Amino acid sequence: MSQVPFIHPKPSMKSSMLKGAIIIVALYIVLYVVYVLQQPRALNAGAIASLFNNTVPLALAAAGQAIVVLSRGFDLSLAGVVSITNVVMAVYPLEGPGGALASLGICVAIGAAVGAVNGWLVAYMRIQAIAATLATMIVCQGIALLILDAPGGAVAEWVSYELTDRLFGVVPVSGLILGAVICLWLLAKKTDFGVALYAIGADENAARLSGISVLKVRFFAFVFAGMIYGLAGYMLSAQTATGSPTAGEPLLMLSFAAVALGGTSLSGGRGGVFASVMGAATLMLLQKVLFSSGVSSFYTGIFQGAVLIVAVVFSGLLTQFGERKSK
Repeated sequence: MSQVPFIHPKPSMKSSMLKGAIIIVALYIVLYVVYVLQQPRALNAGAIASLFNNTVPLALAAAGQAIVVLSRGFDLSLAGVVSITNVVMAVYPLEGPGGALASLGICVAIGAAVGAVNGWLVAYMRIQAIAATLATMIVCQGIALLILDAPGGAVAEWVSYELTDRLFGVVPVSGLILGAVICLWLLAKKTDFGVALYAIGADENAARLSGISVLKVRFFAFVFAGMIYGLAGYMLSAQTATGSPTAGEPLLMLSFAAVALGGTSLSGGRGGVFASVMGAATLMLLQKVLFSSGVSSFYTGIFQGAVLIVAVVFSGLLTQFGERKSK
């Protein structure tokens, strides 16, 4: 895979991505101020750790989804990967730090395997991403049901306690894990693979003519996404301390919402993992704000959808304004 001048993002694209990130961070800050005014205890270490614990599974799911979306793809297998890893954690608990590390390896390996199947079907067999990942999602959910046919089981105590705890009584462990993923992405996007990922999302034919192995990049986009889904299932298991064969279903649609809310273009080539993670954090914080306001949970989806529409429309208007200004 050769690195060529064309594949670097244009200044207008970089500006659009930056604006999207700024918008979602600003929205999060506004919501957090509202939350603190409603719940003054939200500023203590325990409440912050709880917020991180609730956010991390969706944030990781959105991070994986963003990688696929950047390559102009969609990945529905997220729900299946999270469900399988969750039931495996609950049915086959491995205690202690060594067991936690082994469980992490198993979850990531499951995600990588599913991602490899997705990548092979989409990149090399030329099957539409929606059809291929829908099929693997159904297969994964079937396997999850075979492992655990009803909610139950128990995640290893070391995982459920230590990974939802605070380091030195202050720093949320889940926050450190999420921060590590974001840092890895910031490093990866500067590599040939990261640059090529944006290139094939922006213009696949031009990327191919520039010497980029489009098939290979698309294949590994699904593999890396699957690995992050496995990590999302791992962290969800730590949070819930139990298993469910449908554990991943609530994350699927919300992951797309988080990606869009973060300003990542669903047509590929623009956006990133950090903004998508912030989109997920905003959606989860909005749930907290609504709950603190006494709003019924039945209205949560309506408010989330409304915020998503406003943010996406506003981001689109800023993008159009920036493009006109650059001409």
